[in-house]
Amino acid sequence: MSTTAPTPLDVHLEHRFADALPELAMAWQAEDVPAATLLTLNEEHALELGLDPAHLRSPAGLGLLTGTVVPAGATPVAQAYAGHQFGGWSPRLGDGRALLLGELALPDGRMRDLHLKGSGRTPFARGGDGLAAVGPMLREHVVSEALHHLGIPTTRALAVVATGREVRRETLLPGALLARTAASHLRVGSFQYARSLGDPALLRRLADQAIDRHHPDARTAERPYLALLEAVTAAQAALVAQWMLVGFVHGVLNTDNVTISGETIDYGPCAFLDAYDPATSFSSIDEGGRYAYGQQPTVTLWNLARLAEALLPLIDDDEEQAVALATASLEGYSATYTARLDAGMRRKLGLPEGLADDVANALAADLLALMRETGVDHTSFWRRLSAAARGDAEPARAMVLDLAAFDAWCERWRAVDPDPAVMDRHNPVYVPRNHLVEEALTAATGGDLGPVRTLIDVLAAPYDERPGLERFAQPDPDGGAGFRTFCGT
Repeated sequence: MSTTAPTPLDVHLEHRFADALPELAMAWQAEDVPAATLLTLNEEHALELGLDPAHLRSPAGLGLLTGTVVPAGATPVAQAYAGHQFGGWSPRLGDGRALLLGELALPDGRMRDLHLKGSGRTPFARGGDGLAAVGPMLREHVVSEALHHLGIPTTRALAVVATGREVRRETLLPGALLARTAASHLRVGSFQYARSLGDPALLRRLADQAIDRHHPDARTAERPYLALLEAVTAAQAALVAQWMLVGFVHGVLNTDNVTISGETIDYGPCAFLDAYDPATSFSSIDEGGRYAYGQQPTVTLWNLARLAEALLPLIDDDEEQAVALATASLEGYSATYTARLDAGMRRKLGLPEGLADDVANALAADLLALMRETGVDHTSFWRRLSAAARGDAEPARAMVLDLAAFDAWCERWRAVDPDPAVMDRHNPVYVPRNHLVEEALTAATGGDLGPVRTLIDVLAAPYDERPGLERFAQPDPDGGAGFRTFCGT
C-alpha cells in the first residue's frame, strides 16, 4: 500500500444528528485498516446515493468506506442508546463497534445515514473488540439486499471491505467492515436512553428529529408526539406483516433493533423459514424462543409499548392521561398488522377483489394449519400454488401428507377463481435460503467471493423464475434441521 494518505472523496456529509443531539453523539474515529480490500460494492445503491462507483473503488473511496479518510467537515460519531435485550433492561448500549459518518443528501432530497459496522472499539464497546468478520458482514449485505428486492423496508449495504486484520471469535477469522445506509439510525432504544437521562428538553429534541426526518405529518397534529407514536406503530406493524408473509425471522428483536423509520435493521442471527412452523427460532442465543417467527408480531408490540413509556412526558403533562392516550394509540397496532397481513395473504392466494373477508380469512387460516401440520417448505409451497391455480395441483399436493385435506381445501380455493399472475408477483421463487447463504459465506471466508456475488444477483429479481437457477429455488436437502445462526459479535 502507498504510504501517502489518499485525498478524501468530494462527498458532502452532513452532521444533523450530531449537531441536534450532542448528548446522544460521541465524536469518534474509525480504527486504521491494515490492508483494505473491497469485497462487494452495491453499485446500484451507490448511484442512487449520488456516488460514483468508480470513485468508491479508488484508495480515497476505500478510505470513505472504512472511515479512515473522511470528507472535510464530517463529524463521525458513535450513537448512544439503551434497550431491552431479551426482555432485560440495559441502560447504556450504544454503537460499540459502529460509527455514523454522517448524512447524505440524496438527489431526490431525502436524507440517508452513512454508517459503518466493525470500525473498531468505541467507549460503548463494553467487553467487545469493536471488530467484525467477513461472514457476518456479507450476511447483512446478502439478506438486506434480498429484503430490499422483495419490497420490504430495510437498511441497505453499500459495501463490505476486508480489513486485512484477523478477528478472534471461536477461531481466527478474516476481518471486515460493512458500510450501510439507513433512513436514520433512530430507534426505540434512542428514546429509552433519552428518557432515562431525565432531560425533557433532550427527549423533545429527539422526538422533533424523528418527526422531521420520518413522520412530518405528525407536526401538524393536535398532539404531535402522540401522532409520532401512532406513526411508528403503524410503520412497524406494516413491516412485521411483510416479514411474516415471506417467512423472514429477524432473530434479535431487542428494542435497540426497532427503528423509528420502520426499516429492518441489524441482520445478526437472521434467517428465512425452511419448514413452516411458527415456533421456528434459529438464533443460538434465543434459547427460550422469545423472537421465534410466530412471536415477532407480539414482541414488536411489546417493544412499541417501551417507546410509548419513553414518550409519556411529551404526550401529556398529566401522566395518567398520557398513559391512557398512549394505550389507546397502541391498540391500533393489531388492526394495522392484521389488515396488512390479510391483504398480503389475499395476494399470495390470488384472491379476487370483493371476496368476503370471512371466506378469505378461512381459506388462509386453513391453509396455514395444513402447512404447519405437514411442515412444508414455506417458499416452495407458496410458489407451487400458482401451478394449482393454473390447473395443476400436483406440485403443491406432493408436498403435503394429508391429501384429502389438501384436496378439499384446494376445491374451495379454486371455486373463487384465484389469479395465478397475482400470485407470481407476491410469492418469491428465490429467497436467501439458509444453506445457500452458509455455503456462500463459507466460500467467501476462504477467499472465494463467487458464490456470494451469484447469490446477490439471483436475489435481485426474486419473483422472476429463470432457467439455470433451479438449485436456488430448492429447499435444503437436509430440511434445515438443527440450523443455527449467530450474532457475529
